[in-house]
Parts: sequence; structure tokens; C-alpha cells
Amino acid sequence: MSSTSHQQFSWHDWNQWHLGVLPLLLLFGALVLYMFAAQRAVGWSSRRTTAFIAGLIVTFLATQSVIGTFDMEYFSDHMIQHLLLIMVAAPLFALSAPLDLAYEAGSSRLRQVLDGRVMTTITQPLFGFAAYFIFIPLTHLTGLFNLMMEHEWVHHFEQIGFLVVGYLFFRVVFGLERGTKIHRGLRLVFVMAAVPVDTFTGLALVMSSHTPFPAYRAMAPVGSTSTSILNNIHLGGAIMWIGGDALMLLACIPVAIAWVKWETVHTRELDAILDAQGI
Repeated sequence: MSSTSHQQFSWHDWNQWHLGVLPLLLLFGALVLYMFAAQRAVGWSSRRTTAFIAGLIVTFLATQSVIGTFDMEYFSDHMIQHLLLIMVAAPLFALSAPLDLAYEAGSSRLRQVLDGRVMTTITQPLFGFAAYFIFIPLTHLTGLFNLMMEHEWVHHFEQIGFLVVGYLFFRVVFGLERGTKIHRGLRLVFVMAAVPVDTFTGLALVMSSHTPFPAYRAMAPVGSTSTSILNNIHLGGAIMWIGGDALMLLACIPVAIAWVKWETVHTRELDAILDAQGI
């Protein structure tokens, strides 16, 4: 009897949804715009469309499922949401190449904007790296996190920030879109250089001797103690540290494979040229 009750309680906990009108409208609007643009762009890759839809699904699960239900009560849950947005959904959006789609399907004025100085600066590799390097500790180790806990609209902007910053970072890693690109070998270095950011932020939270976010005392579930809140913050820091590093290292695998394939093809082409010249 107790086992059955426990199973029902567990399912009740997991089967909760945090459905918000504005987030759902934004997700649906993004899907409509992308699909409309994909229809206008002749020969647009179905793989990129699939990646975009997958990114929307991950974003929906991260913000509207049970994860979104408890992200303001448990720091560990918030960190899971953060990793899903910036290290799963954002790379999928990068693989969908939305700026290239906008360039192909958009008007001449839109192309001028995309070719303009502002967008050229934003899509620079160093800008994407700097944005990631600053955004992660800024949103987890400063008063901005406490402000997010107190104001829902700040929380929503934070979620959008995870997606935008993650997209700008991983578009450089994958190098699919037009614009400034870095060498395939340097892309591996680019990813590895960002790993210490998650490690530092996670360890700073794990080693915290007090609750760094006072708003959690008000948002935590009824009956929570200062010790339990601090322990959950330590758990969230461990998720950021271990989970973030693991996802970054996982991202290195396709980057390394693509680099090896490119080097193999390039070497064969160079050998063919040298053979033709008799060298």
C-alpha cells in the first residue's frame, strides 16, 4: 500500500507543467517564422529544420515541464534548466543556422542589417566567447540571480539570455553559418577554453559556506531549513561543475571528428597536387 502511494506521489511530482501563455506564444511564433522562412529558402536543409524543432522541444521541456515548475524553489532544478537551455537547446539552434535562413529568405533590407557592423560584431568568435565567459558567473554568482528570484520577468530574460549566449558560442564551434570562422582545430581549443568558466562557477557554489541568495529563503518549499537550502545550492553547484564540464567535453567529440575528417581530405588533396607536380 505504501509502495503504491509512493509511486502515485512520484508520478504526481513529475507530471506537473508550468505552462505560461507568453513562453508558449514565443515558442510557437519562433516555429511559425522558421517554417515560413524555410519554405521561402529554396533547398533549405531538412536536417537544419529538424535541429530547430528539437531545440524548441528541449526549450519547452526546460521551461514548461516539471523543471520549470520547481526552478524557483530548488537551485539544483534551476541548474538543470540552465544546462538544458545553454548546452542542449542552444547548440541545436546553432545547428539550425537561423541567421543563414534569415539571410536567404529575408528582404534586401534584412540582408543589409545582417551584413551591418552591429551584427558582424555580435557574430564575431571573440564576442561569443566573451559573452559566455561573462554571462555564466554574472547570472549565478552576483545579485542578478537574487533579482531573478524576485521578479518573474527578469527570470524570463535570463532564460532567453541562456539561449542567445549559448547560440552565439556554439555557432562558432560548429562553424556552419556565414561570417567569421575559425580553424577547425581552434574550435576544439575554443570549447576547452570555456570549460573553466563552468568549473569555477560550480566550485564557487559548492564551496559556499552560506546561502548566497536570500530570496531562496522565501521561495524554498515549506519546512526547508537553512541547511537544506545550502545543501541544495551545493548540489546545484555540483551539477553546474560536473554536468557542465561533461556536456562541454561531449561537444568536443563531433568537433574533433569533423577536424580529423577535414584534415584527412585536405591532406589527400595536397598529396594529389604534389604528385601532379612530381614533387
